[in-house]
Amino acid sequence: MNASADASCCSPDRRAAPATSSASVGVGGSVEPSSIAPPAAFVSVPGGTFTMGDGGLLGYPADGEVPRSVTVAPFELSATAVTTDEFAVFTDATGWVTAAERYGWSFVFGGLLPHDFPDTRAVAAAPWWRQVFGASWRRPEGPQSDLLGRGEHPVTHMSWDDATAYARWAGARLATEAEWEYAALAATSTPWPWGDDLEPEGQHRMNVFQGTFPTENTGADGFVSTCPVTAFEPNPWGLHNMLGNVWEWTADVFTADVFSPPGPVGPDTFRTMKGGSYLCHQSYCRRYRAAARMGSSADSSSGNVGFRIAR
Repeated sequence: MNASADASCCSPDRRAAPATSSASVGVGGSVEPSSIAPPAAFVSVPGGTFTMGDGGLLGYPADGEVPRSVTVAPFELSATAVTTDEFAVFTDATGWVTAAERYGWSFVFGGLLPHDFPDTRAVAAAPWWRQVFGASWRRPEGPQSDLLGRGEHPVTHMSWDDATAYARWAGARLATEAEWEYAALAATSTPWPWGDDLEPEGQHRMNVFQGTFPTENTGADGFVSTCPVTAFEPNPWGLHNMLGNVWEWTADVFTADVFSPPGPVGPDTFRTMKGGSYLCHQSYCRRYRAAARMGSSADSSSGNVGFRIAR
């Protein structure tokens, strides 16, 4: 199985817009490690053994959330997702052109578009996702939008290729899925690092959809789209917004059968994303848990996908 079950609601694969070519458009440039990369604030993550996956009522077995014991070696993970300001330094220094810019479009949540926005192709299985020409990390909702006030927000419309290029330039890498999940849990065994309740004592701990999905987002947690990368309290290990806000790419190939080794890696190979986003809602998609996972092709992008780096 190549893609997680019923996950187009979360972040659609580029091939969900069949009117456009799915042929490769090449890579965004050549990137080598740089001495001018923004100094990321890394958190030291101790090694350990934990139960990866989710066998509880909140889990999605079809996604491959199979509980199993996994050991992780010590590593470092950036305290936050990469911001738009940090990514701008990268593109200025390297001339990197993202997948969304090369294709000329990316997926945008329809609820963030102006009421008079022209009709565009929607994803059949998730019509709230719209194919918007001109949408990219520079213009998150399309040509009429910009980055004003979003310098400390996570960079979005990131493909796996974009994320790995930035990591290489920064002298880092993407975390493995196991490393990411272990770090997000911070030695807890509950669905969320703060416990069993999504909103303990009515307090919002992450940026997810509030209201009636997908038509009304009340913004009760303070945001209707992305939020600054430090908007919520960090987990016990000092990592901010591991859950909600934006999906984050990991290094791993995605397969729903986690016990089977991945096949040959090609241009259509799915990579694993973790953490959920500002569009997750308990009535429809509970993929805002540390154990949740989904896959998408390396050239796919949408307005709720970013990344953080490891070393």
